[in-house]
Amino acid sequence: MNRIKQLFQNKQEHILNIYFTAGYPQKEDTVTIIKSLADAGVDLIEVGMPYSDPLADGPTIQESGTQALRNGLSLPLLFEQLREVRKSVDVPLVLMGYFNQVLQYGFDRFLEDCLKAEIDGLILPDLPLYEYEQHYRKKVEAAGLSMSFLITPQTTDDRIKIVDELSDGFIYMVSSAAITGAKSGISDQQIAYFERIAAMDLRNPRLIGFGISDHATYATACKYAAGAIIGSAYIKALTAGNEVKTTTDQFVTMVRG
Repeated sequence: MNRIKQLFQNKQEHILNIYFTAGYPQKEDTVTIIKSLADAGVDLIEVGMPYSDPLADGPTIQESGTQALRNGLSLPLLFEQLREVRKSVDVPLVLMGYFNQVLQYGFDRFLEDCLKAEIDGLILPDLPLYEYEQHYRKKVEAAGLSMSFLITPQTTDDRIKIVDELSDGFIYMVSSAAITGAKSGISDQQIAYFERIAAMDLRNPRLIGFGISDHATYATACKYAAGAIIGSAYIKALTAGNEVKTTTDQFVTMVRG
């Protein structure tokens, strides 16, 4: 069974998904970070594929992606690193990036390399739903990969139902109409959005991301979804820290509370 589906089958709450940018701070850090996150007890690891024009990312993730590209991180190298890490890590791995870079790489080639690296899921925010359904869904499902689509507070109920039908693994709930990055707390307006989605009784579990940065925001997200996704705050911790494993342990402990 796909590791993501197995995770949500075995655990329905307080799931912690940590995002990091592959190849940052150093090109060789990808494997070390994944192992450190797994050792710290993170449930799901989202590996960011650095890209020159990331539409949804705030300054922190943009800067980490730019530095990773300067470091020489490429998709072939990333897949090589991921094949290495799978020898010792069994935590579900999701690749997050942009559809254009996958097209440039070659979609079939990309799926083949995902299979070899034992990747479990994909998040491609700029992949249109109708394109996925018409041209790519069968290939993704044949490769045994879960595909997660995003919803926002502005997403209509009708579109949310389509996202729920096409997603396979979990739905990525963007907490606000903004780019990624830590915010100060969660507003009443966001809570109303979380409650509206929870009341829809969707078939896929939901993880809340964008603006989740500490124990308080993580705990709030977990009240209204299966868990939360944290990216920018972890990358800031890596940037400020000296040693990956210690920084990761301290960060995950802080978030879990």
